[in-house]
Parts: sequence; structure tokens; C-alpha cells
Amino acid sequence: MEEIWNAIAKSFDSTRKEPWEECLNFIEKIRGRAIDIGCGNGRHLFPLAEKAELAVGLDFSIEMLKICKEKLRNICNVLLVCGNACRLPFKDNSFDYAIFIAALHNIRGRGNRIKALVELKRILKPNGTALISVWAKWQDKWRWYFIKKLFSFKGEHGDIYIPWKKDGINVERFYHLYSKKEFKKDLIKAGLKIEKLWSVKKASKKHPDNHFAIVKAEK
Repeated sequence: MEEIWNAIAKSFDSTRKEPWEECLNFIEKIRGRAIDIGCGNGRHLFPLAEKAELAVGLDFSIEMLKICKEKLRNICNVLLVCGNACRLPFKDNSFDYAIFIAALHNIRGRGNRIKALVELKRILKPNGTALISVWAKWQDKWRWYFIKKLFSFKGEHGDIYIPWKKDGINVERFYHLYSKKEFKKDLIKAGLKIEKLWSVKKASKKHPDNHFAIVKAEK
């Protein structure tokens, strides 16, 4: 998995320039220590660093982190860490806030995704707050694919390999696309308190293509 994201890092960076409005709205209230889990090319890490006392960017792709480092080279309150979301290399109660944007859905296996959410809860301080997003299963682009697979799907319904075909690269990335109900169920299973759960259309015209949740780590 890391090899795929390392291979597409520069190409991926060219398509992910602007931070999402939902993330900027959440980041606006951040103070203290914050972490961006699955920070990718750092498009949300930069505004995070403007608000936080310390902003940590974690990703398992070293090439993505190299891109982050170059973009954030003049910012002194950012720490970049190469690591796995299922085994976060931080002590309990380390952060006041977290964002986990468009990355949970790249983890294979429900058990591992829940483990990542449990790890998120562990590193947040009591009543620490996080914003999480995942791709929606029933979005316009993939809706009929998953409808056709309802009774013949092997593995977890929602699993899909999505090709990256750009700049001479042709590889397939693993995704698990979520229904809103499933997303809610996994957040609760991980012990997170849901404050807000909603869906939005980023590229879709009819059906939402992303689910967002604001959660708290009650301890």
C-alpha cells in the first residue's frame, strides 16, 4: 500500500491543492496541540499550523511527507511523522484536536479501521475533538457498481480498487466506501461520541460523495 502512494505522491499533489471548507471551519476553533492523521500532501496541515500550538502531520507515505516538508519548510510549529494510523506512535492523551480526512477509507478490513479509530480516541485528551471524513458508498460515480454487487460481493461490501491514471502512472488504490449508517456504527464501536454526522456533495450532482463526523473522546 505504501509503495502505491509513494509512486503517485507528486501526481496526487497536483490534484489536491485547496483545503476543504468543512475542514477550515473545524480548524478555525483549534487551539493547543493538533494532529492531521493521513495528512497526504499537507493541504490541511498548513491551516492547522496557523491555529495550533503544535501541528503534527502523520502519513505512511514518505514521499507524501517529503512534499509536506517542502511546503512547510518555513513553519516552525509543525512535526512530520511517518507512521501507521492503526498504531499511532504517540502517548495517550497527547492531542486536543485531530483531523482524519479522506484516509480512514484507505485502510483494508473493518477491524483495522475500527482499530485506527480507537487509536484516534486514545491519543486525544479527555473530551478532545476530531473531524473525520470518508468517501460515501452510494455516490453517483460508484452507486450502480455497489447495487449490482449487493448479492454477489466477495469480501466487505464497499471495498473497491480505484485506478490512478495520470502522468503516465497506472495503479490501483484500495478504498472502502461507507454508507452513512456503517460510518456511524464504526464510530460508536470505537467508543467515540458523535456530536455531528452529515453528508456532502463534492463532485457528485445527486447523491453525497463524502460523509463527515465531529466526534469527542469521552474518557
